[in-house]
Amino acid sequence: MSEGQRETCDLLIEAGFVVPVEPHGVVLEDHAVAVRDGAIVAVLPRAEARARFDAAETVSRPDGALVPGFVNSHAHNPMTLLRGVADDLPLKVWLQQHIWPIEGAVIGPDFVADGVTLAIAEMLRGGTTCVNENYFFPDVQAAVYKRHGFRARVGLPVIDFPTAWAKNDDEYFDKAGEVHDQWRDDPLVATAFAPHAPYTVNDANFERVRMLSDQLDVPVHLHLHETAQEVQQSQDKHGQRPIARLDRLGLFNDRLIAVHMTQLTDAEVHLCVERGVSVVHCPESNLKLASGFCPACALERAGVNLAIGTDGCASNNDLDMVGETRTAAILAKAVAEDAAAFDAFTALRAATLGGAKAIGFDHLVGSIEPGKQADLACFDLSALETQPLHHVVSQLVYAAGRHQVSDVWIAGRHKLRERELPGMDVDAIVANARQWRARIAAISL
Repeated sequence: MSEGQRETCDLLIEAGFVVPVEPHGVVLEDHAVAVRDGAIVAVLPRAEARARFDAAETVSRPDGALVPGFVNSHAHNPMTLLRGVADDLPLKVWLQQHIWPIEGAVIGPDFVADGVTLAIAEMLRGGTTCVNENYFFPDVQAAVYKRHGFRARVGLPVIDFPTAWAKNDDEYFDKAGEVHDQWRDDPLVATAFAPHAPYTVNDANFERVRMLSDQLDVPVHLHLHETAQEVQQSQDKHGQRPIARLDRLGLFNDRLIAVHMTQLTDAEVHLCVERGVSVVHCPESNLKLASGFCPACALERAGVNLAIGTDGCASNNDLDMVGETRTAAILAKAVAEDAAAFDAFTALRAATLGGAKAIGFDHLVGSIEPGKQADLACFDLSALETQPLHHVVSQLVYAAGRHQVSDVWIAGRHKLRERELPGMDVDAIVANARQWRARIAAISL
């Protein structure tokens, strides 16, 4: 091909290894990804890429493994500002006696904006490019994600009691409609309904959520079967388990993003398959709060779409999707009593394409394929901690740490460059977090 016939592209990323996730189980050695207008236009051997493309920028990472950006499928990111508050307590005590009272004292637009900004910086440094968010003031969240060019699906909260965001049922739904209308055509930020949990949302509000979810074609993001206590409470109050109640209300369907799911019968696993429900596994939060064990292997083998999330920093205490994926893989083996269960490729898929599918973004992200957005993360595997390199994906899942993420792109824009965050003032973010620590410490419970 002559020089005059070469195609132009904005970016050519050359990596020692490309792990596309789709097709499953593949590692491409010495390959490149060409990007134009924020989208992937080709995945091909490095020599062919250099011959075919005239790139405005070439980034060469010969010791790097290029993967789809992680999709954190369940997070409460403003709660980064509550990291380390009220640790080592059971869920109900932690939530009702500590977290909710503190939130009542500090929650507002500034708290949400500053918490999300801190979270974006942390997520980028760990290779995460997309989040499924669940918190109050979704209008503020959406604006901050957009400002930093971070991909997000933002939850529209519904809960049965007044908060700083809304005072009654009608206000929750009116505000949800306003935020959805504002962001429904945005290329980076979308919305979902986020009724908090079966024990904090009544039947009438669940029915309103179902109707609007159907009408607007948006997902429903819900904590579900998180603890044995939640299940027993539902049986006492409603005469049925939470999943059966949601199924009766028409919400247990292919728009549902069911988070935690630690208390499942075999019949409920099969119902997830039949209804097309996606499950988000949050192993470290579940372990720390002693909530139970999601049967990840049973769900995956049954055919349920499985995603991975960190939960919030107040109960994890980090947004490290690299570590979360490792924990998910190892815990799944222990729960299944099968060392072959939930292998490294399956875990990586859950953390990327599984998450994208769960939140309805799989047409955009989650794998390295032509036509998808260039949301990518590159790991430097040259460190002694990931040597010798017998199996790239095994090293990524079982040995690598988030500190080995060298570069991140979202829609082809360089968001992390050799561990630096262009466009983000890290010193200011840290200083701001410290002033929030002082404010929260002054609150008497």
